Amino acid sequence: EHQQAAYEASVNANVAMICVGTDTHSSGEAVQFSKTHALAWPAIGVHPHNAAEGFESIAQLLIDEKQSIIGIGEIGLDYHYHNSPKHLQRQILEAQIQLSLDNNLPISFHVRDAFDDFWPIFDNFHNVRGVLHSFTDTLQNAERGFARGLYVGVNGISTFTKDPLQAQFFTTAPTSRILLETDAPYLTPKPFRGKMNIPAYVGSVAEYHAHARGIPLEALVNATTANAEALFRVNFNEFDRLHSAPTVTA
Repeated sequence: EHQQAAYEASVNANVAMICVGTDTHSSGEAVQFSKTHALAWPAIGVHPHNAAEGFESIAQLLIDEKQSIIGIGEIGLDYHYHNSPKHLQRQILEAQIQLSLDNNLPISFHVRDAFDDFWPIFDNFHNVRGVLHSFTDTLQNAERGFARGLYVGVNGISTFTKDPLQAQFFTTAPTSRILLETDAPYLTPKPFRGKMNIPAYVGSVAEYHAHARGIPLEALVNATTANAEALFRVNFNEFDRLHSAPTVTA
């Protein structure tokens, strides 16, 4: 019921969404939800918190549902919490990067307090396409990502951060290299802080950054949508799909 309400609010706000998995169960849910909701696309993967799960079931899900899946993620390293041993996180990250390359899919990377280990792993591979999801790290690591052809995901934190260096980065990063995101149901942007985050609120993130940059909202939306379409190779403006695909309560 909550999923359906959030979906309908997003459709009403002209917001398409990527449903991102973090383990086998949620990845399967993302695939199934996207099959019955016209403006949702699935990405599948094992989050570093769940590294002990392994990735074999994700690989099988990709075989079974390859035509509908548009990305691998979110995957990566998280040393802020200790939900999985570091060596397992690294192994599962490497396996899933290879899985993405084997299937020509982009990656949503989750990296927290772990870039010193992440970059050497990343650099062992070639032609990886992806985004540093929900990015709140240093300018140096953002620039390292840009140099490697990665995008950076700008989330709700960017609308209320009190860190001046973060705020400067969020308003000066080239629009050709950023994606707007909510990271729903977390990190709700202003003016909705205190509420559960939903994809429709990405509009508030866009409005905030258009104002902060002094550019028209349409210009920012067009640029970041084009970035998302280029990365995930999907036309997110296919709103006519609403008339041909059913929506059901998830």
